Amino acid sequence: MTPFEGCPGSRMMQFRSSVENKMEGSAEKIRSQLAQWPIQMHLINPAAPYYQGADVLLTADCVAYALGDFHREYLKGKSLAIACPKLDEGQSVYLEKIRAWFEDSKINTLTVLIMEVPCCMGLLQLARQAAEASKRKVPIKYVVVGVQGDVLKEEWAAA
Repeated sequence: MTPFEGCPGSRMMQFRSSVENKMEGSAEKIRSQLAQWPIQMHLINPAAPYYQGADVLLTADCVAYALGDFHREYLKGKSLAIACPKLDEGQSVYLEKIRAWFEDSKINTLTVLIMEVPCCMGLLQLARQAAEASKRKVPIKYVVVGVQGDVLKEEWAAA
């Protein structure tokens, strides 16, 4: 086994030859859709005004780098939090913050964006656990993104 085998999320891959940047040479600037700060799950306050009654996007750290149209297709009009289910410590805090979104901030919907690698499924599991622990039911949609930026699955999670 070479040092790059093992967890699919750690496997080395190169896409440059198969992916061309179609925007190259374009004068068009793409505007950020980020509407608040901070965004890292450990730093956010689930009671912040921008979460109140909002459509919230909880995304794995890598998603925005893999998904070329992340801002326009997924972030626009949503409040954001990011996390890494593999590398972040203290995820019990995340569980409580998600539950607080449901019950205290009364968010409208939660969309969870994860990568196709197995460790990313932990973020969706945290959202499901928070939903089970919450008295208030909130629709949860999840989107699985491939490592080359294609959307592999998009559906509503069973509550």
